[in-house]
Amino acid sequence: MVLLSFCLGLVVGLSIWVWQQFQLNRYISQVLRPLTAQSSKVALPLIPRLRHELALVKYQGLQLQQQLQTYQDLLEFAPIGYLQLDDQNQLLWCNEQAREILYLQRWQPGQVRLLVELVRSYELDRLVERTRERQQLQIKEWEYHPSCDNAAAMLDVKSLVLRATGLPLPKGQVGVFLENRQPLLEVNQVRDRAFSDLAHELRTPLTSIRLVVETLQDRLDSPLKRWVDRLMLEVDRLINLVQSWLDLTQLETNPTMQLARQTVDLRSLIISVWETLELSAQQREMHFMYSGPDHVWVSADSSRMFQVFINLLDNCIKYNPPGAKIHVDVKIDPRKEQVEGNTSNYLPSVEINIVDSGFGFSEEDLPHVFERFYRGDTARTRATASEESITTIGTGLGLAIVRQIVIAHNGSIKAMNHPETGGAWMQIVLPGIMAKF
Repeated sequence: MVLLSFCLGLVVGLSIWVWQQFQLNRYISQVLRPLTAQSSKVALPLIPRLRHELALVKYQGLQLQQQLQTYQDLLEFAPIGYLQLDDQNQLLWCNEQAREILYLQRWQPGQVRLLVELVRSYELDRLVERTRERQQLQIKEWEYHPSCDNAAAMLDVKSLVLRATGLPLPKGQVGVFLENRQPLLEVNQVRDRAFSDLAHELRTPLTSIRLVVETLQDRLDSPLKRWVDRLMLEVDRLINLVQSWLDLTQLETNPTMQLARQTVDLRSLIISVWETLELSAQQREMHFMYSGPDHVWVSADSSRMFQVFINLLDNCIKYNPPGAKIHVDVKIDPRKEQVEGNTSNYLPSVEINIVDSGFGFSEEDLPHVFERFYRGDTARTRATASEESITTIGTGLGLAIVRQIVIAHNGSIKAMNHPETGGAWMQIVLPGIMAKF
């Protein structure tokens, strides 16, 4: 009887164990089923198969850790700064360049501290927040004034011009690349001073040469007079180059000091510019059309704005085939912009579109048209290259000067190709005067 009970208990125990093993195998099979098709075809028992998959996951984790360490080493020795922030604006990690640029003596690797405790920069904080909000690449350039704990060391600390690029990362984190622009800025300043000094020195002898050439023009007959006329064109080109360089340097150094603002009727100014160029336009059978309000008032330096439109319209005449059309369209933008520092006054903006029907800009030239000394050698130069008459070649500074003058007037300018005419399209936006509309 005892033996029978023992056997019965053994059978029941074995049955329970087999049932548990069956349930365990079925559960493991369900867990492994979503894995790769290759692993599901491996004819292995479930437990060894699970160990194989766990070993594979561990190996892949080690590979990812090695890659992460490699990227971190690359960033550590990169020639630009990099810092990484979490969703609470706490500094998680930064490289050596970032520590030097931002003077992060109070931060040590492995620490997690709020960025505002380490770096006192509103511009950097705003860049990080804007990157996180918009989830897009953001770029900001500003003058950074470092601070450090050692008061004596503050005498040696200099302000820097920084350019930061914010990159959105998963889980609300933000990566920021920092570039110290101060060395490049100082090199450019030294170059500009050298060129300005040279321009000042060249102006006097060029004026003397021009007086001599004028005297020769009155005393020589053909064919020698033709060569003297050519010489006069080249001397004038050099004088224009020197003066343009001086103007551009002065505008870039302190643009607001060069402006004598007054209330200017934009339409009258544009018409007077065209009347100045009308003779050369008639020779090339150019057609001019103005559209917009009869009176559009802006606060501007009339001589500087005259320089803007003389450059733009003269380019339309020079770099277009004979018979081309030039259209200037002026409109008042109904979207009003708040005047800085005043919450009660609002100014409308004025949009000026200058469109021609010529060759337009090439895609390669468009990003560079406002750079100094840049002249595209594609379609827009064919108009002058095909002419047999002597044509004065531009200095390559005209559009750079135009851009600086527009910026000095708190405006903006951009170059495009018009979708309908296919020609060049210059768009200027300036603040208007509300009282005159």
